[in-house]
Amino acid sequence: MTPKDRIAPQPGQESVWDYPRPPRLEQVENRLRVVFDGVTVADSTRGYRVLETSHPPVYYIPQADVRFDLLEPAAGSSLCEFKGAASYWTLRHGARLSERAAWSYPDPTVVFAAIKDALAFYASRVDACYVGDERVTAQEGDFYGGWVTSRIVGPFKGGPGTWGW
Repeated sequence: MTPKDRIAPQPGQESVWDYPRPPRLEQVENRLRVVFDGVTVADSTRGYRVLETSHPPVYYIPQADVRFDLLEPAAGSSLCEFKGAASYWTLRHGARLSERAAWSYPDPTVVFAAIKDALAFYASRVDACYVGDERVTAQEGDFYGGWVTSRIVGPFKGGPGTWGW
């Protein structure tokens, strides 16, 4: 289903309505960074993004590029029909805590094997996330965890009234 108010992409932009379902995994050429409480939690030039119809990309950062001394396993899990079972991570620095700030797939499906144990961060649960030098905006609704940049156009699934898309 495509909403009637689909935004046409301009040169250099992508429409999330042109992304596939089932989703596609691709390597990212840009630097990815995550900042929390003034500390860089993740910094990578070896990331991936998952592209799925109607969703802003979800970015995955390899464990080797993440400060695991600031993370602890969080309770609960979820299941993605395409990627498998997800585990969650709580971020802690000093007195600040962000519950379930990130998630990973410890045993993803074969198609998504490249993101095994890589972490995806909710932009809404940290202080800042960057794709290249651009600070991202969190996907509305805080369910899917997509990162919105000027490179993509929607409308995006996640906000009120979009669950039926």
